[in-house]
Amino acid sequence: MAQVDINVDDEGSVFLFTPVTKLAREWVAQHLSLEGWQWMGHSFGVEHRFVAPIVEGMLADGLRVA
Repeated sequence: MAQVDINVDDEGSVFLFTPVTKLAREWVAQHLSLEGWQWMGHSFGVEHRFVAPIVEGMLADGLRVA
């Protein structure tokens, strides 16, 4: 079974992204401008309208998203 780099969970009004691997954490740091309030523990939240572009970018760069 392939390891997942990042988990995405639909929490209703926001989606939570949880980077699992170092590669995913580095991708987030390089490609996203996140505010401190978006972080909840090891996960960050975004509105549903931003989910598809973020996931598409991650997949295009070879990350495994679940």
